[in-house]
Amino acid sequence: MNKNSKSSIKRLELTTFKLRSLLNITQAINENLTQEQLLSRYEELLTKDLNIGKVLIFKYEDSWKCILKSGEVGATDENIDVEKDLLPIDEISFVTSSTSTALNDFDIVIPVINKGTPIAFVIIGDIKEGEGISPTIKHLNFIQTLSNIIIVAIENIRLFKESLRQEALRKELELASKMQNMLIPDQSILPKNKRIHITAFYYPHSEVGGDYYDYLELSKDEIGFCISDVSGKGMSAALLMSNFQANLRALFTHEISLSALVEKLNERVMHAANGEKFITLFLGKFNFKTRELEYINAGHNPPLLYQKVKKNIIHLSKGCVGIGMLDEIPMIRKGSITIEECTKILCYTDGLIELLDGKGITYGTKEIEDCLTNTKEIENNIQEIIKKQGIIEKSAAIFDDISILGIEIY
Repeated sequence: MNKNSKSSIKRLELTTFKLRSLLNITQAINENLTQEQLLSRYEELLTKDLNIGKVLIFKYEDSWKCILKSGEVGATDENIDVEKDLLPIDEISFVTSSTSTALNDFDIVIPVINKGTPIAFVIIGDIKEGEGISPTIKHLNFIQTLSNIIIVAIENIRLFKESLRQEALRKELELASKMQNMLIPDQSILPKNKRIHITAFYYPHSEVGGDYYDYLELSKDEIGFCISDVSGKGMSAALLMSNFQANLRALFTHEISLSALVEKLNERVMHAANGEKFITLFLGKFNFKTRELEYINAGHNPPLLYQKVKKNIIHLSKGCVGIGMLDEIPMIRKGSITIEECTKILCYTDGLIELLDGKGITYGTKEIEDCLTNTKEIENNIQEIIKKQGIIEKSAAIFDDISILGIEIY
C-alpha cells in the first residue's frame, strides 16, 4: 500500500470518528443527559480522543461562570476577566493576538454566539509543543462544531429549567391571587338595604396586590369598615396584608375603641414586618342609633364624605402615622361626625389618584370629587370613576393596585 493510500485511509478513519462522535453527542442530548454528563463526554472527546491538553469554558448564566476546567490549567480561570479579556472576541482567535497575559497558557479562543450575543467562550490549548501539527489546530473546525452543539444544548437545558421554574412561580402566584381574593369581601355579601348600601371595586396591578378593604357587622346597630395599603409590591406585601387581615378581623369588635385597635394593630405589624414595611389604614365605625361615624386615618388617603342635601364635601383626615412606621404611635386623633342626612363615603387607595403621564406622576382628587358630588347612588359614582380612569382597559397610566370602597348611609 502506497503512502497516499495510507494517508487517505487515515483521513477516512478520522472523518468517520468525528461523524460518529457527533452522532453520539446528539444521541446523548436527545437522552436528556444533565449538563454535567454532557460536559464530561465533551471533555473526554477533546482530551482523550483528540489529545487536547487544556480546556476552559466560560458560560453566561446570570453572570459569567467557568463551567469546565480540564487539564493543567491551575487557577487560570480565576485570572481571566471575561468582560475585559473575552467579550471583545467575536470570532475564533489565536491567543497570541490577545493582550491578556491570563490567556498565555492557551492557543485558541472559540466564542459561541447565539442571536448575535456571546453565550460562552471555549479556550483550548496543547500541553506542550510537539512534532507535527498541533491537535488544537488540526481539529479546530471539529472542536468549534462540537463546542457549539454542546453549549447550545446546555443553554437549552437552562432555558427549559427556567421555563419550568417560571411556570411553577406563575401557578404559585395564581393560587396566591385566588387566596387573596378570598380575603376580600365579595360584592354579594356587602349590605344593601334601607339603612346602608356598601359597594366596592378591587383591581390588583399584578397577580397579587397589597390593597385590602373589609366590612364587619360589630353588633345589630353598629358596623365597622376599613381600607388599607401595604408599602411596596409583590409577594411580601401580599403576605403582610394577609397577616394584617387576620389580625384586624380578630381584634375589631364592638367593645374595642378605634384608638386601642390601632395600637394593637401597630404592635402586630411591627412584629411581622420588623419595620421593613408599613401599612396605611383608614378605620371607620358607624352606629345606626346614634348616627355617629367615628374614624381614624392612619396615614391613608383621606376618604371623601359627601352630604347630598348640604352639597358639602369633607376629607376624613384625622388620625395618626401609618401602621408599623414606629414602635409606638405618639398621638392618635379620632375623628367624629354625626350623619344627619343621606351621605356618601368614598374610600380608595393611592393607585386611583396617582397616575403616570408624560411628565411623571400626577396626583389629585378633583376627578373623583366631580364623580361623587351629585345625587346619584354611590355605585353609579364608582362605575363612572372606573370608566374615566380607564381601569378596566388597563390604562398605561396606572402603575399600582386600586381599591375603592363606597358607602352610602340613608
